[in-house]
Amino acid sequence: MTRDTAAGDGLHLIDLDQPLPGQRRFISCWARVADDLSYVVDPGPPSTGDALVAALERLGLERLDFILLTHVHLDHGGTTAGILARWPRARVVCHARGREHLVDPSRLWEGSLAVLGDKARVYGAPRPVPEAALADHAEAEARGITIIDTPGHAPHHVCFRHGDHLFLGEAAGTYSTLGQGDATAEPYLRPATPPRFRLETAQDSLDRLLALDPLPDTLHFAHHGRHTGDARALLAAARAQLGLWVDTCRDVAAARPGLDRAVLMDAIAAELVARDPHYARGARLPDDIREREADFTRQTLRGMLGYLEEADA
Repeated sequence: MTRDTAAGDGLHLIDLDQPLPGQRRFISCWARVADDLSYVVDPGPPSTGDALVAALERLGLERLDFILLTHVHLDHGGTTAGILARWPRARVVCHARGREHLVDPSRLWEGSLAVLGDKARVYGAPRPVPEAALADHAEAEARGITIIDTPGHAPHHVCFRHGDHLFLGEAAGTYSTLGQGDATAEPYLRPATPPRFRLETAQDSLDRLLALDPLPDTLHFAHHGRHTGDARALLAAARAQLGLWVDTCRDVAAARPGLDRAVLMDAIAAELVARDPHYARGARLPDDIREREADFTRQTLRGMLGYLEEADA
């Protein structure tokens, strides 16, 4: 099911639900449909590409200027070629390190299968993007879109700023208002770390966002929704959360040496509920979404435990 929610300034949040446990109101695309400048941010996986095209057509999108990719993972940029098939004049903007994976997605697909398994098969295999469609950053910046390097969730991750809007991708993790409204001071927040995680790199990226002057009023998450409250406080909380989670991984692993990895991750997750109020609020999520979050929590913890093991080696 694809839902569209208007967000003002020509912006729309389009949900791209997947037939996987709890993957509703999770993967999404931000779309700006306006006469002066139209773009989509992270059009999502191939499995929902046709549904996204239909949603954009319902919004009256005739000319698409840019496809902005915070990173090229399947659930963010997998359907880029499909969007270009419908709007072939659109220009694709991503990090330089992501371009080769768009033109030849074979290694991206193999890596996705290795990390995501069946989830990757549900998302679908990406099609090659024509190299001629790739734009350099200056082309987007000339239209008022600022690109900020934010490695962490992926080495090729960027954020986009346009006016008072900051599109975060996964630089600040996964977010939910828990039904309390976009300005809530008590959201759910969880880090989203890759198999090869570097704490310092991820925190430096959040510092780069916090240094924006002025900091945009509205934060747009890929997973999921927008935050219109205290943007600085939320980004600072995401930065602190990364350190808290790494510390908790270290403390639990030291206190319970020799545990099976799966048992260790369950013990860490239980301790995080006690230590991290942003994560503990996940108890209010619906059961299927809690199942999804437990799965992605384990994925995050794998990256953090790997980071600590490399540091100790």
